[in-house]
Amino acid sequence: MSLRATHKSQLQGGEFDVLVIGAGINGAASASALAHRGLRTALVDARDFAGYTSQSSSNLIWGGIKYLETFEFALVRRLCSSRNVLMRAYPTAVRETRFLAAISRTAPRSRLAVWLGAWLYWFLGSCMTRIPRLLSRAALKRAEPVVNAAVTQGAVEYSDALLVDGDARFVCSLVRRAADAGCVTVNYLNVVNAERSGEYWRVDLLDSVDGGKMSARARVIINAAGPFADPLAGLTNVATGLRHVLSKGIHLITDRLSAEPRVLAFYADDGRPFFVIPLGNRASIGTTDTPVETPTVAVDEADRDFVLSNINARLDLKSPLSRHDVIDERCGVRPLAVDPREKGDGGGDFLSLSRKHVIETHAGRACVSIYGGKLTDCLDVGAEVRDAVLSLGVVDPGGTRDWYGESGTRIRNAFLAKVRLLRGASIVFGEAQSERLWRCYDSRALKLVEKFEDEPDTRDVILAADGITRGELELVRDTEMVVTLEDFLRRRTLLTQTRGKDELAGPAMMQVCEILFGSKASVRYQEYFGTNSSEEA
Repeated sequence: MSLRATHKSQLQGGEFDVLVIGAGINGAASASALAHRGLRTALVDARDFAGYTSQSSSNLIWGGIKYLETFEFALVRRLCSSRNVLMRAYPTAVRETRFLAAISRTAPRSRLAVWLGAWLYWFLGSCMTRIPRLLSRAALKRAEPVVNAAVTQGAVEYSDALLVDGDARFVCSLVRRAADAGCVTVNYLNVVNAERSGEYWRVDLLDSVDGGKMSARARVIINAAGPFADPLAGLTNVATGLRHVLSKGIHLITDRLSAEPRVLAFYADDGRPFFVIPLGNRASIGTTDTPVETPTVAVDEADRDFVLSNINARLDLKSPLSRHDVIDERCGVRPLAVDPREKGDGGGDFLSLSRKHVIETHAGRACVSIYGGKLTDCLDVGAEVRDAVLSLGVVDPGGTRDWYGESGTRIRNAFLAKVRLLRGASIVFGEAQSERLWRCYDSRALKLVEKFEDEPDTRDVILAADGITRGELELVRDTEMVVTLEDFLRRRTLLTQTRGKDELAGPAMMQVCEILFGSKASVRYQEYFGTNSSEEA
């Protein structure tokens, strides 16, 4: 029985202390915090884990330097503190990264003002990162030749952090962490009804994979549905004091534009900041910040034109970027928490709305709702949701195990020692690949390398360009509930964004499908690539 089928059987008819609905970053963090506390916890999502907003962020773990412009110093201080905790807890997966902010001559702030703001930002961040640096136009051109320094006042360099392997990979790792603590986790389960009777919620679920129906019972439900939180509140008949205003953000993926592993930051024509962010061997350019009425949106021509025109005006490229240079696109909807009872609930200046999260507890309905939230403050969300659940009278088992972070040096050193013994046997045991395995799988990477020792055929490299072996694919198949090929290519890895679709198609990818999906390999391949590509494979 597959892991997903095992967890489904545990969910069917089960009784839980808490059912978390929504497996984006907020739901994943909450589930891990609750499960490690010892509460009987379940986590479900209508899509794949990290299957919507949490797969389309900027991949930045940052303290929100732009919120200094709206004088939200407390928010910046809190976000910087959250960033610092993540950097310490995930020393390989969350990496300090330099940001080079090129200040155009028409920017709403002068270079000196941005530099002073960067120092304030550094101070609010407890001086944990490298200090800011002021660059003249000449120094900017020497540091980053790709930037069109002639149209700038110069630049300011400062530090924040970056998720090396992407947002979705980070979320999936938290889901795995929750499962390791006993949380029942199932993707592709849609909530179709929820009713409270006595001390329990009865939640009816529809499996979008096989069409099966099932139910589970829970004392408390967590609304972690992100941009879908308002419809879920209506379905559960929970009257909330908050609502979401939705903001569409898009990124265009192109070839790397800079040889340096830094983020390039600019002010767009309308005054909004946007970035060129390293993404594996590619660059992610964005983002937009556009109000929308519905969570189901896509990249449109206006989005592409906005990003391309702004980046071409700020870079000194041999030829301007065009739509033909776009390898992939990311489109997500940020849910921004607003209180309809307060002035400025979305009817005024959209860009001035706070990006903070709000946890709302509904004692009479035994429900906790999460509004807003960012990758950066996910640990705060998890801890606050755990405390909110305990405030509703659920018996506290008093678990004290850590619910986030990379394993300690003992396990990491054991992993590295085994890798050194196998170095030379495969490209996967090179430094870069072994670091990637540790970032993505943590303590499971040790078990993987032990499998490499015992079963030499698992060292076989299936995707040569990315160093992905048979053993790694078997690990993903057995522990990460991959249902579709897109789950693997988009959310368990960065392959859809670092390799073109034509480059991925072929016999090697068909072999990947055979390992991941067995008898359904051809079906899964065709779902993603289409029948013509399947015939070529």
